[in-house]
Amino acid sequence: MNLLTQLRGLFEPVLAPHAGDPGKLADYLGMIRPAANPDHGDYQANFAMPLAKATGKKPPELAKEVVAALPANDLVESATVAGPGFINLKLKSDFLAAAVRGVATDPRLGVPPADPPKRYVIDYSSPNVAKPLHVGHLRSTIIGDALARVLRFQGHTVVTDNHLGDWGTQFGMLIYGYRNFLDQAAYEADPVRELARLYVHVRNQFKQGDDEDEGPTDDPVKKACQEETAKLHAGDPANLALWNQFMPHCLAEVQAIYDRLGILPFDFEHGESFYNPMLQGVVDDLIATGTAAVSQGAVVVPNAAGKVPTTPEELKKEEPPAIVRKRDGAFTYTTSDLATVRYRVEHFRPDAMLYVVDFRQALHFKTFFAQARRMGYDRVELTHISFGSVLGENRRPFATRSGGVPELGRLIDEAVQLGLAKYEESYESRKASGHDVPDLTDAVKRDIAEAVGVGAIKYGDLSQNRTSDYVFSYDKMLATEGNTATYMQYAYARCCAIFRKENVDPARFRSDPPAVVLAEPAERALALQLLRFPEAVDAAAADYLPHLVTGYLWDLAKSYSVFFESCPVLKAPSPELRDSRLLLVDLVARVIRQALDLLGIRVVERM
Repeated sequence: MNLLTQLRGLFEPVLAPHAGDPGKLADYLGMIRPAANPDHGDYQANFAMPLAKATGKKPPELAKEVVAALPANDLVESATVAGPGFINLKLKSDFLAAAVRGVATDPRLGVPPADPPKRYVIDYSSPNVAKPLHVGHLRSTIIGDALARVLRFQGHTVVTDNHLGDWGTQFGMLIYGYRNFLDQAAYEADPVRELARLYVHVRNQFKQGDDEDEGPTDDPVKKACQEETAKLHAGDPANLALWNQFMPHCLAEVQAIYDRLGILPFDFEHGESFYNPMLQGVVDDLIATGTAAVSQGAVVVPNAAGKVPTTPEELKKEEPPAIVRKRDGAFTYTTSDLATVRYRVEHFRPDAMLYVVDFRQALHFKTFFAQARRMGYDRVELTHISFGSVLGENRRPFATRSGGVPELGRLIDEAVQLGLAKYEESYESRKASGHDVPDLTDAVKRDIAEAVGVGAIKYGDLSQNRTSDYVFSYDKMLATEGNTATYMQYAYARCCAIFRKENVDPARFRSDPPAVVLAEPAERALALQLLRFPEAVDAAAADYLPHLVTGYLWDLAKSYSVFFESCPVLKAPSPELRDSRLLLVDLVARVIRQALDLLGIRVVERM
């Protein structure tokens, strides 16, 4: 049950005669939103001014006309016109009480199944597996996982595909490094760490400023790495044997980080090597259909504007075309991506394909999507889920003290250690203040620290608008106040403690819920916030913005805090009120747990 959907449904027949065009009607209905100031009401309709301009009426008069035409209903208690035509809406408390009681028996907590459901393919994480995951892989991995969880919770079919970088120049570098710089003892002791060392060592042999993915070079080390890559791609048995030897170690290291982060298993992990046999066919088809052209020895496809600039002057004025086969015969990321689209459309039949990749690849996706549509894939939604950078506290790209990009595993280790220190500090402080705090085993403490540390990193990222950069700060992420995972996990644990203190089984509030009483303002405000959970889920899915879930959680946590301070639960004045408030507490715990689960974050029963 979505309150916003019900309100918009109430206004729809009244606005339809004024709006005319169905598209504009949807826009006007979209202007019904939660009130910015709860003193003015629960929701606010702001369509009167643009609608009045279109109809030639004065906004306040039109607003009053719309309010007068609203049909009788059990939802809205009052609809009042304010200022230049705002309509302030207050919902009936009896309706809210009955709705909350209904949600108590719903395992989906009021979130209706998608109608109609869609089929999504989400491409995210996609690391180059020849080196350890670092902070640069964090955002794609956890944003993609959160979107998959949200869309599946809505009832959509989601196919997750980790498009691994398992076939590029980095493997030529590893092969060259293995043959020239290998520490055999180190490799036998820790193959992943030794492979990572080899990659860095070989990369440091390149001429200053040279990039591993650039074309022909006079750098002897880089040229040797390119030759090893070319031999691998040509099927050289020795290089293929080394590639097959390296891959299990590389994949195991990546999976270990996914497991710690709580990333759901991918449905598919088709890497670049999987699509390699398909690439020549893609280029042949592009040439045969006339949608690719030869330019300076390479095969290129038009840019997003449909042009293939060839002269230096044109290249300065136009966006560059996408190269699908280089002058030396090698294929590119665009070729691989076009083969991927073809494969996914043929095998998964998606309605939408989402690519969770950072903002720096915007031009690549603009050109790639344009070409995919020219290939006939114009009935599937293709969306680049762009995101900003992770910054250090100096507001520069996040790096270690030595200047390198931090490995993700070490970031998690540090967060978990800090989480354990936070727990120990809180434990000692509460014990010294006379609180009844349990003595937990070291294993339980470590589990709490893992949940808190990992949750802090993920929530700290997902609470930001994904399109923005954000500053990575352990202090902010692990804060016990404010919009942090730690605060949400603590709010959940506090709910659990209420039931544990009196040995009350919350199951009875879910199978046979008591009547809900909303006599106090804090009770009503909390009930309203609980009923807004479906709105947050729908909004996050509609715009692919996980931070809308964290924004909702923050509003819920604040409402619960006010309720907790002003409305005694276990010492309520009557048994009926006690049960009503226990139901609200149980719902808060369930919604927090479910919302955090949509973000891939664990809760703990004690903190």
